[in-house]
Formats: sequence, C-alpha cells, structure tokens
Amino acid sequence: MENQQENEIGNEADMSPVGQGDREALRDLADAGNEAAMDRLADLADERGDVDELSELLDEGSGRAGLLLTGRAVAGRDLRRLQELSDAGSEDAEAALDRLLRRR
Repeated sequence: MENQQENEIGNEADMSPVGQGDREALRDLADAGNEAAMDRLADLADERGDVDELSELLDEGSGRAGLLLTGRAVAGRDLRRLQELSDAGSEDAEAALDRLLRRR
C-alpha cells in the first residue's frame, strides 16, 4: 500500500495545473530556499509568457529562469538580451551568444 502511494504521489502526469493559491505556496517555498519550487514558478511564468517574473526569479538566483530566458532570447535572436543575461551570470546565455556571434 505504501509503495502504491509513493507511485501516485511521484507521478507528475497525474498532477493538476497549479492555481493561484498553489502559486502562493510555491512562492513561500521558494522564498524558504526550495529550488524545486523556484523551478516550478519559472516554468509557470514561462507558460504564461511572464518575462518580468522570469527576470525576477533570475535575480533571485533561479538557474531555470535563466535557461528559459536564454531560450526566449535565442529564439528571438536578441543579442542584447543574451548579453544582459550573460552579464548576470548565465553561462547558458554566454554560450548561446558566442554561438550566434560566431555563425557565418
């Protein structure tokens, strides 16, 4: 029985979408240092197209937010944004910027 519960709890496919109250709980967890909660907040912000929240999460140290912002900047070929992200410490943005600048 316990093993069945673990499988049900651990199965992400069964998880419902996160509501506003859940986002608040995720924010509380992220503020307490929970990286998984911060990553989930970044994913939710990305799904909503909320670049401002992604930027705030990056400022708070979210590597996932940096990765998502980098992906958006690469897709838009936004070299300035990639430079900003690189300056903020995103190694992914630095590598992406380097790749874009070296293309011929």
